[in-house]
Amino acid sequence: MEKTREQFRNKRVGVLMGGLSSEREISLRSGQAVIAALEKRGYRPISIDAGRDLPTSLRQGKVEIAFIALHGKYGEDGSVQGLLEWLQIPYTGSGVLASALGMNKIASRRIFEQAGLRVPTSALLFKKGEAPPFPFPVVVKPIAEGSSVGVGLVQEDSQWNPALFEALKYGSPVLVEKFIESREVHVGILEDQALGGIEVVPQRGLFYDYESKYAEGGSVHRFPAPLPVDRYQEVLQVGLQAHRALGCQGYSRVDCLIDRSDQVFVLEVNTLPGLTSVSLLPEIAQGVGISFEELVERILLQATLD
Repeated sequence: MEKTREQFRNKRVGVLMGGLSSEREISLRSGQAVIAALEKRGYRPISIDAGRDLPTSLRQGKVEIAFIALHGKYGEDGSVQGLLEWLQIPYTGSGVLASALGMNKIASRRIFEQAGLRVPTSALLFKKGEAPPFPFPVVVKPIAEGSSVGVGLVQEDSQWNPALFEALKYGSPVLVEKFIESREVHVGILEDQALGGIEVVPQRGLFYDYESKYAEGGSVHRFPAPLPVDRYQEVLQVGLQAHRALGCQGYSRVDCLIDRSDQVFVLEVNTLPGLTSVSLLPEIAQGVGISFEELVERILLQATLD
């Protein structure tokens, strides 16, 4: 490990952040936190704002290893990963295919089902004016956005069309799920191991939306998730199975639900989970004795080509 660490310290590490997606501001926060952590561990990273001139920025910065701190479209969906493959620059996180699958809720859920994992009952809608496919409450969400962008909980008729319209802003089709009254537990994965599961309890509504994730006091986090030992271990195993089913590498965060019958459902795998001060993966890592700086370094040391 020390030899690898020294080899990486002699490389020019570019931290890719910002980007072109609706999650740009969150990505900038992740990237700045990553740079600070790497500097504390003795690296000399450079900041790369991933705009449309990214190939030029990578060449001008003489980047030898890319730490991807991007979120959402173009950063988390395999696009940047494909570019880095083409340029033969090793990068952190999952490869092209796993990234694309993880970002697309339709494709990933089909794979989860093939792997024997439970997913919420859902349907696809393609345009405004379509009728709800299930009785309320339902959840409406874009198929390829993160951080709960465009996601809405619909509990009555008056909320249906506005929620559908909002989700369709991010592309068609959109996913409509039967709402599951449940507890939400997120599983942190590092180096093909499940580190632990953290329960999030929204303080302003029934589900973990954008405000719950990023607003001060938006949610309460419980680590480890207060579950019976066998249920806790089951959630960890389900999270690891989902990570492996998509072919993910390096690290991820798997979002799960536990319903009133103690059944575990997989919502999605975040192949590039947030690395901010309020992000869940760093909190899970801290809970098992891994500092933020160590977590970031361990992610970096797994950088490779797909």
